[in-house]
Amino acid sequence: MQSIYERIELLIKRQGITKKSFCAQLGISTGNMGDWKRGKSTPGTHKLIEIAAFFHVSLDWLILGKQPQTIQESGEDYFFGQMRQLNCQTEELLPEEKNFIKEYLAFTKYRKDQDKDQDTKGENS
Repeated sequence: MQSIYERIELLIKRQGITKKSFCAQLGISTGNMGDWKRGKSTPGTHKLIEIAAFFHVSLDWLILGKQPQTIQESGEDYFFGQMRQLNCQTEELLPEEKNFIKEYLAFTKYRKDQDKDQDTKGENS
């Protein structure tokens, strides 16, 4: 039976990143990872949620190793296709596509901040 740590380690390998990079991205100390590996502790609830979201896996699978159950209503699956994805995208985004999305989000934040600044100036006039 796999432990939570072993499932996290598997996800890290599948993602093609280092443990150090994973820890840095999620704000986890390498000491905590070592404690998880030795079974001295396990990730807290909030960290488990972050890890599951980071790797796009269910908490059931991350914590218990259980595969998600498909909920059916009127005979139709809530998931699409055999891959049980929540969307129809079957391919990973290209690096250029990821960068475009990041730039767009940064631009949107910049515009939102500019609008707030304009609103603040208008109230002070």
